[in-house]
Amino acid sequence: MIEINNISKWYGQFQVLADCSTRIAKGEVVVVCGPSGSGKSTLIKCVNGLESFEQGDVIVDGTSVGSPTTILSKLRSRVGMVFQHFELFPHMSITENLTIGQIKVLGRSKDEALQRGLKLLDRVGLRSQAEKFPGQLSGGQQQRVAIARALAMDPICMLFDEPTSALDPEMINEVLDVMVELANEGMTMMVVTHEMGFARKVAHRVIFMDHGRIVEDATKDDFFGTPRSERAQLFLSKILSH
Repeated sequence: MIEINNISKWYGQFQVLADCSTRIAKGEVVVVCGPSGSGKSTLIKCVNGLESFEQGDVIVDGTSVGSPTTILSKLRSRVGMVFQHFELFPHMSITENLTIGQIKVLGRSKDEALQRGLKLLDRVGLRSQAEKFPGQLSGGQQQRVAIARALAMDPICMLFDEPTSALDPEMINEVLDVMVELANEGMTMMVVTHEMGFARKVAHRVIFMDHGRIVEDATKDDFFGTPRSERAQLFLSKILSH
């Protein structure tokens, strides 16, 4: 579903990604972790062209992200993205947030888009909040709406960029529960997160990054068993000791 082939990226003189390669099969859940500034978010944003890259290529379901002939807006409509800070339209109701993309990008009728949106609100447990505005919801509720909005576009895969890091601890599980359900249903997912419990529960593989490089790309059991690299062992010892 997703092929990342020898991706390198610079910000001026600073190399933020260095020769990163991995493959994500259909239905696979891959967690990307590592210290702050390791390039995790940049890597995931290269998958749908939100970040450009200078070398290498990314292929999503047969479409080259780096090709000048690829219409990125069309590609992004097929690749769901959930951000750290929700990115909902604050001046629109929850229903409007869920239907605008379906109507404008997918060409659905207002009624069809509304039915799909309400069905997904049911799924994330927020049907009763349909007429509210994002500012009237908690952070956890807003993030669940953001997931529903991404799913409303019938994506072939989902990207999550630290979806729980802006949330209060009490709200994290309500978002992770929705993500676990998605994973169990066979959605192809690439998730940047520090939630190691989530990784242990549903990830098929874990990618560990440091200084713009993929240091480990291992099965979940291998990664949590004994990571090959000292850097990953140190990271895990710090993150799992609390």
